[in-house]
Formats: sequence, C-alpha cells, structure tokens
Amino acid sequence: MSAPPASQDQLIQRFGLQPHPEGGYYRETHRDAARVAREGTIGGPATHAASTAIYYLLCDNAYSAWHRIRSDEVWHFYAGSPLDVHVLEDGGGLTTHRLGNALAQDDAVFQAVVKAGCWFAAERSDPAGFSLVGCTVAPGFEFSEFELADTDSLLATHPRHATLIARLAPAARR
Repeated sequence: MSAPPASQDQLIQRFGLQPHPEGGYYRETHRDAARVAREGTIGGPATHAASTAIYYLLCDNAYSAWHRIRSDEVWHFYAGSPLDVHVLEDGGGLTTHRLGNALAQDDAVFQAVVKAGCWFAAERSDPAGFSLVGCTVAPGFEFSEFELADTDSLLATHPRHATLIARLAPAARR
C-alpha cells in the first residue's frame, strides 16, 4: 500500500527545507569532503568540495528564477508534478528539459544536465501541486559562484524568448 501524497508543508518540515534565493525551498544533503582546485577564483586558485547535492522543492507560485553557476548541475526528479528546466543557449537558442516520471510520461526524463555558465530557470509544468527534485553540482556549489540574472541583459541577448525570460525573472525585476 502506498502512502498518501505529502503536502508541501509536510515536505518542507520532513526534509528541513529553507527558502532559496532563486525561489522555492532547498536543503543541502551532501558536501563532498574531497577537495578540488578551482582556477579563476578571485584572489587566485581556491579549492571547492568535489561535489554537492541538495533537495529542491517548487510549490505555490514559486519558480527557479534565471541564474547561472560556474559548474555543471545535474537535476534529478523525485516526486510531484513535472518540472520544466529552461536553458538559454549561446546564439539565442533555448532548450527545455521536462524533468518528471519518465516511466509514466513519454516527454519526461529523470535527469537533466545544465552546463556550467548557462543561464537557466525552472517552473512546474502544472501550476497545482509541487515538484520535488534534487540537484548535484560538480565541482561543488558555492554561493559565491551563483549569479541571479540581470533581466534586461537576458532580454537583449535572447529577444526571441522575451515572454519566458520576463515570466521567470528574479523577484526584484517582476
């Protein structure tokens, strides 16, 4: 017998989630003890955790606003509604990964990769309910390497996607 679906408040409490600056809720679940050198850090080379992992929850009207990080990020689907991860490509293109239950939905994948340095945002494909996912970053995530987008700059470089960019703009811009 399967358990009844959890509410978003139950998920936030059960997994100890807290608000994330890009929107939604998160909790770091792993920070690798292994260290790797990171070139190009202000002030010279630095070391980072080899990898990090988080739980990430989108619910209510929350979305993951346009941002980028310096490392590759692998998104993993766990439960709830599918999640669309939008990635702005060099040259003005757009790729959307539908993260969801790939056994139940032909257009969904369990995992999607966002390459280092790409601008990306995420939203639930179904506004009701929630999406519980995980993200793994290697080399490990550091908030010092996290950048929320300047919406006007994104609109200038990707004008074909103006509606999507405006809809998922960082909160200060909306």
